[in-house]
Amino acid sequence: MGDILIFVEHENGKVKKATHELLSKATELAGDVGGTVVATAVGQGLDALTADLAAYGAKKVVLAENDGLAGYNTVGYTTALAHVVSEVNPSVILGTASPLGKDLFPRLAARLKAGLAQDCVALSVDGGKLVAKKPIYAGKALVDATYSSDIQMATTRANSFPIAAPQDGATADVVKVTPDVGELVNPIVDIIKGDGADKVDLTEADVIVSGGRGVGSLENFQLMADMADVLGATVGASRAAVDSGYATHDMQIGQTGKVVNPKLYLAFGISGAIQHLAGMRTSNVIVAVNKDPEAPIFSKADYGIVGDLFKIAPLLTETLKKVTSA
Repeated sequence: MGDILIFVEHENGKVKKATHELLSKATELAGDVGGTVVATAVGQGLDALTADLAAYGAKKVVLAENDGLAGYNTVGYTTALAHVVSEVNPSVILGTASPLGKDLFPRLAARLKAGLAQDCVALSVDGGKLVAKKPIYAGKALVDATYSSDIQMATTRANSFPIAAPQDGATADVVKVTPDVGELVNPIVDIIKGDGADKVDLTEADVIVSGGRGVGSLENFQLMADMADVLGATVGASRAAVDSGYATHDMQIGQTGKVVNPKLYLAFGISGAIQHLAGMRTSNVIVAVNKDPEAPIFSKADYGIVGDLFKIAPLLTETLKKVTSA
């Protein structure tokens, strides 16, 4: 096993937390096999990222800049990353199982004829080869994926690995490349941010307050928002709540929404259909509130409260205010 290449996800000039996780884990893996951790970012104006990447373990940083890559484009990013791979020649390529990563990595894997394991929750090395642990059967079981290809690729869930303390004064070799991505098809012209764009994305959130059909209305979802504000959490929703118009699709958690892995998941009025459990069952601690004592979510919850969420949620929010302000 040779060098490990980390694809850097960044936004507004800042490296995302999930990338810090990958850098920390890659540093651990590289220590086992004697490889080097290389981080690569794609876009424009990337110089500000280098100090951060070095602090979290990157020994080399490759910046792939092109005028056409200011916004994400699947074909453009794939071409740019393939160019970086040809320069770095890594044995392992790691990214985050974010919407961007899930779109980009399959195309890159096909381009490189490399094996890819998606949505992994653990990584290790056995006999000099990468072993990627990932859920299967809607999260009911875990399997160790191994590789027969020369290049081994994986995307990992956010919050799967601890972040090592940044090393002050750490430096990395910086290389700039200008890949020729050609004329891009369907380039992004503009990004319009909606309400809550300043909140931590669900896939990276440490705490999530989620509501289901039992919340009853869009207006009642304010109960979730009030609690989230106290906890510094992000608000999520079940598909039933989204289909009912109580929440937007970007808030949807589950097999057809986002897969999350927070330290704390609070579920209000969510019955716990298998499709929803597939998106949150790896949460560290699950707290469920539902008036139905037979709700399936109680079988997965660490703590369960059988009762009226409209009484429990405001009471819990007020209690949390007192605790957090003490």
